[in-house]
Amino acid sequence: MKKLMRAVLATLAGIATVAAVSACSTSGTANAGKSTGEGGNGNAVITVIASSNQWGSLAKDLGGDYVDVTSILNNTGTDAHDYEPTTNDISKIQNAQVAVVNGAGYDDWALKAAQQSSKTLVVDAADVSGVKTGDNPHIWFSANARIKTADAITADYIKLQPAHKAQFEQLHKTWLDEEQQLDKDLKELAKDKGSKNYAAVESVAQYLAEDMGLTDVTPKGYKQASANESEPTPSDIKEFTDLLKKGDMRMLITNSQEPSEMNDQLVATADSGNVPVVDVTEQMPDQYKSLHEWMRALAKQIQQTSEESKSGK
Repeated sequence: MKKLMRAVLATLAGIATVAAVSACSTSGTANAGKSTGEGGNGNAVITVIASSNQWGSLAKDLGGDYVDVTSILNNTGTDAHDYEPTTNDISKIQNAQVAVVNGAGYDDWALKAAQQSSKTLVVDAADVSGVKTGDNPHIWFSANARIKTADAITADYIKLQPAHKAQFEQLHKTWLDEEQQLDKDLKELAKDKGSKNYAAVESVAQYLAEDMGLTDVTPKGYKQASANESEPTPSDIKEFTDLLKKGDMRMLITNSQEPSEMNDQLVATADSGNVPVVDVTEQMPDQYKSLHEWMRALAKQIQQTSEESKSGK
């Protein structure tokens, strides 16, 4: 049954990917009839390029009708870590008024392109959040990183369009209110901290799991190898597979955007140990319109999986 459910989810993800491509083709033209310009022009629309759609959605929420946002990475079927930008991608970034990048080594191509443009204001989410290269770069799952990045984006919008300061501050407040509600929801889930542990093929959902109060029981040796993008030792793999066979965790979290034989092996072992598998993508699936909506859906999925595992369903 678990394998069948994952097959169904994979099919739905494929349909969402097709829709995402279609949506991407129109996102950059939504405000095509409006002029763009630099600071002080109250009638201008700020051109924003985000390296990935999770940050692009945040930039749009904070800018409303005053921004035209285009996201480069928006396909949940693409390995974002190995993405090769096109000349058109680079040109878009260098001609944007605001570029929102992830940083921490996740999208160096976007950061370098933005830094080469004297007219582009760069929001580096990792830099403003205190996350360095070598740390877990999947920081859009972190409440702290979302808030710090939102602050930086709003500051740049106001710098470019001071005439709309009040509007940008209101959009920021509305966004922050929703972020605080999400934080309350996650803390409610965290009350059951002791009974919710997990292991992960790689660290994609680490920040979200921490905010939910989950306990990571991934074997240390395997986790270090994964973080360093090196091959785990045979003993690391054996320790992990033995843990999965015993079923000593609520769930195994995977990342379908980084397929590998190791991922397939661990998922198969989880099945043999009756450990539920939760797939988390890096780019935001098209059915979600905001980071908050996506985070809430993931948290609910993780909670339900944990509860079903605990009750033996």
